[in-house]
Amino acid sequence: MKILVGCKLVPEDQDIIVKPDGTLDMNKAAPKISQFDLNAVETAVEIKKMNEDVTITAMSVGGKYLQNVKVKKDMLSRGPDELIAISDESYENILPHQTAQILANAVKENEWDLFICGDGSGDLYAQQTGIRLGALLDVPTVNGVSKLISVENEKITVERALENEVETLEIPLPAVICVSADINEPSIPGMKAILAAGKKPVTTPVIDIEDSKVVELVEVKAPKKKERAHVVIEGDGEDQIAEFVTHLKKFI
Repeated sequence: MKILVGCKLVPEDQDIIVKPDGTLDMNKAAPKISQFDLNAVETAVEIKKMNEDVTITAMSVGGKYLQNVKVKKDMLSRGPDELIAISDESYENILPHQTAQILANAVKENEWDLFICGDGSGDLYAQQTGIRLGALLDVPTVNGVSKLISVENEKITVERALENEVETLEIPLPAVICVSADINEPSIPGMKAILAAGKKPVTTPVIDIEDSKVVELVEVKAPKKKERAHVVIEGDGEDQIAEFVTHLKKFI
């Protein structure tokens, strides 16, 4: 079985600087694997433990972050056998429909049985890439997968937790699944895995894209913070409580 796993690189949260106008400065932010994609990689590794006849290929699309050797090694240390890094300056800050198109074009050039994505990404969390990818590939696609039950050559059985019930789904292969954050706890690679990652193959294909301009990213800003009212009410009598409620209603 050939498994492909989507791995997006996102900026480290603590390195992002919020400017006075609300815009985000990420120039000094180190790249990391999106937390939700770590769940996807771990799911692929769990499948490989069930069946030794499994190969895992990580696929990543992006700009300057994908030039970082350390982060590519981090991807490979977590279980994939190889990495396909699709990097171009024009792919900086691309949107889900563009990422899905690039991945679909790349997938069509590879043999595969199952593509695993995270439910969303650690930056935009648009929850669109996996669904769009499945549509472009014209294969069964399921999001919100919360448990892996079994894997066979021609089908995969999973659970999906909904608001009021849990579905058990048998999905014929090839297929695309998007896993939720509660499907597993991503493992931390040991020294042996980190050293072995440096010997695994990395390919950098050039993948063309016909951008349909479905949407355009205008700007990304941090939410505005409300100024503190600096109202201090002393005492716990009825009058003070009434005053507190009055102020509270003004700010809600």
